[in-house]
Amino acid sequence: MLSQHQFKALAKTAALVVLAAAMVVYPQDVLSAASQGVSLWALYVLPALLPFFILSELLMGTGFVHLIGVVLEPVMRPVFRLPGSSAFVVVMGFTSGPPIGAMLTAKLYREKLLTQTEAERLLTFTNNPSPGFMLGAVAAGMFGNPGLGIILAFANYLANLLLGIGLRFYGDRSDEAGNPKAGSPNLWRRSLREMLAAQHKDGRPLGQLIGDSIRTSVNTILLVGGFILFFAVLIRLLSILGVIRVLTAGFSFILSPLGLATSLYPAAASGFLEVTLGAKAAANAAAPVSQQVPVAAAIMAWSGISVHAQVAGFISGTPIRLAPFVLGRVAHAGLTAGIAAITLRFSSSVPVLQTRGAGLSIWQSEFMALFLAFTTTALAAVILLLLLRSLSFRTFRPFNRR
Repeated sequence: MLSQHQFKALAKTAALVVLAAAMVVYPQDVLSAASQGVSLWALYVLPALLPFFILSELLMGTGFVHLIGVVLEPVMRPVFRLPGSSAFVVVMGFTSGPPIGAMLTAKLYREKLLTQTEAERLLTFTNNPSPGFMLGAVAAGMFGNPGLGIILAFANYLANLLLGIGLRFYGDRSDEAGNPKAGSPNLWRRSLREMLAAQHKDGRPLGQLIGDSIRTSVNTILLVGGFILFFAVLIRLLSILGVIRVLTAGFSFILSPLGLATSLYPAAASGFLEVTLGAKAAANAAAPVSQQVPVAAAIMAWSGISVHAQVAGFISGTPIRLAPFVLGRVAHAGLTAGIAAITLRFSSSVPVLQTRGAGLSIWQSEFMALFLAFTTTALAAVILLLLLRSLSFRTFRPFNRR
């Protein structure tokens, strides 16, 4: 009688043997899928992520994370129950897309700026599709309507922020990293002192820091490229072997009570494995926009098994568990789909959402103006809150209580 551990080991080996045999039997399909994966990585992922990887390495090496850790502690602790340094991961994760949130979370944990529970909490809600992917690739490219990017971005960001606030109740309060006291009147002075101390501890001259940052970032982006190539081949082989049809049948059982068009079931199955293929299938499905957009939004929130594997690779070697992340993706997908559906219902009279494939450049300009105005207003509000809190206004003192 096999033990559970032995059964898992045999099942894993058998799956890999089947995959290897399929690669031998279908070499042309493997070559085609691998070429598409490399093309996707070279044309979109490499230029989109590599600059952010290098920048994040430089900012961490110069002690910037320690600076914002002190400055943003009065906001991050009461809202998300996380140290101020985690704000750096939130910003980078929300603007750069996966898997940079996982990479930075693992780095902060290894530098003892996060506990295991805090790292799991942070990892779960810093995995957002990038604005460029939502606005350009999906809304403008796949749907042919940049105005839909407003709904996709709004639904994803709002759902993830709500998830982050809800996750403050996850974990024991005793399991928190030591952080500067929020009520100190010398907040800005201490933040500079922390940054300089971190720079002194690092000790690398600027030239070495830049070289190390580029070297580390190139290795990281190559790792991401390997995941993309492997899953491109895997998805093609699974499709040939009929596994995608099985997944489609499974999603039909889950989604049919919601009244969704049957043409969206294959999109959900593809999106379960890879986000780009799933979003494209949702946009091309013979279904009303009121159903296409929530499904595409949910697929982007889920991120696909491909991204989950990348996240697992970055947190390997740490006690950070993947299960909370996966459950968080499920919750994020459901919240995002609901918010997108409600937003579509109340914005159906907006002309930009009724136009498909016409006047894209005009609507793109108007949308970017709206998006920049929204982000600028939000940033100004956050800065004002930080300034008021740093001056220890009595109004904000109740937020310091845990």
